[in-house]
Amino acid sequence: MCFCLLARSLSPQYGLVFDAGSTHTALYVYQWPADKENGTGIVSQVESCTVNGSGISSYADDPAGAGASLKPCLDKAMAVIPVEQQWQTPTYLGATAGMRLLREQNSTKAEQVFAEVSKAIREFPVDFRGAQILTGNEEGSFGWITVNYLLETLIKFSFAGKWEHPQNTEVLGALDLGGASTQITFQPGVTIEDKNTSVLFRLYGTNYSLYTHSYLCYGQIQASKRLMAALHQDGSYVQNISHPCYPKGYQENMTIAEIYDSPCVPTPSMLSPAQILTVTGTGNPAACRTAILKLFNFTCGANRTCGFDGVYQPPVRGQFFAFAGFYYTFSFLNLTGQQSLSHVNATVWDFCNKNWSELVETFPQNKEHLHTYCVVGLYILTLLVDGYKFDEHTWNNIHFSQKAGNADIGWTLGFMLNLTNMIPTEALEHVKGQQPSLWAGAISFIVLAIVAGLVAILLQCFWKSK
Repeated sequence: MCFCLLARSLSPQYGLVFDAGSTHTALYVYQWPADKENGTGIVSQVESCTVNGSGISSYADDPAGAGASLKPCLDKAMAVIPVEQQWQTPTYLGATAGMRLLREQNSTKAEQVFAEVSKAIREFPVDFRGAQILTGNEEGSFGWITVNYLLETLIKFSFAGKWEHPQNTEVLGALDLGGASTQITFQPGVTIEDKNTSVLFRLYGTNYSLYTHSYLCYGQIQASKRLMAALHQDGSYVQNISHPCYPKGYQENMTIAEIYDSPCVPTPSMLSPAQILTVTGTGNPAACRTAILKLFNFTCGANRTCGFDGVYQPPVRGQFFAFAGFYYTFSFLNLTGQQSLSHVNATVWDFCNKNWSELVETFPQNKEHLHTYCVVGLYILTLLVDGYKFDEHTWNNIHFSQKAGNADIGWTLGFMLNLTNMIPTEALEHVKGQQPSLWAGAISFIVLAIVAGLVAILLQCFWKSK
């Protein structure tokens, strides 16, 4: 009986986190050994599932549809988690910039969407602990924890059988690009002058003073909308828009509502939402870059350094992992292999100079998004170089990656580690881990108990044989 209870208590534990982003929702299933819940480097991602359709913020007028959209992925998760474990599986939904924008636009609709997704998740036998909108700084900070947790820069299990802080190991910065916002988080090594961009973590006995900031409306989808609106306005609101970032020979029709449907791009009062516009690509990377630069304000206040839009930022320092939109676009352009800034720039410009028929012939499988890779590629270069101030030397410190170890990089793992108290939290911004010595002592005790038990069994067998 005792052995059965011990075996059950040491069964692997599971956790579920929905990443409800602006363009899509994904569900991640994590697993960890129950007897090492406060350890590190032991959480693994065992499953992921992309929810069909757009992000939950797109269901503002159909909140029940937002809830229904999650169910196939929950079914998939239930097939992975043993039935007896499901009821104690902590489950969370975290929403990011898409829901931040919807809340700004219509808080009642945002609440209705949350009510429906919560209702749908509660239909499953899990320990649902709520749906919430993350702040931009939380999104950036949890992404930083995920990167450094997975790469074992915070703590690792040594050959001596102890949890130890790695010697001479620098933590990495995190660069995240979503559909509606972008985040930068790193340890600057200087005093952070603006407390609104500062977060202090105490992880496993070590203090980390981090710079973090999230720029709303600077995610790749919202930036593209803002660019389209600017081109429309520069053309005096005519029905034909010449787009320098789209390939020459590409053309599409879109409504006013498709451009001006966000708090990032307010609709001019004289325009009809149903009006149809014709967008024609001109394939001009120089004009494209000029138009993208106008989306930013690079003016800084007196005696301070800044990124853009007057937001304080110390100089970038150390190695960085760039994930999400940064990785997906540069992966398509074959630019994730630590190439130099000049090579990356030349490659993006070369792609932008190709006409539409040439691109379709070369990439027939990517036709749906093919016209967007030039604008996003040049936007990423502008954001990283002109915005975050990476240069030819510091550019080589950026690693474009989707995964670290066996897990996707993003904010979800750091979020779950925090809320399940695997990194116990003293306060929202102050987090500490279990003392490694406690694990070493516990492991030593278990090993001694097992050895003693085996010796007793052998002695008993020896006396019986005699």
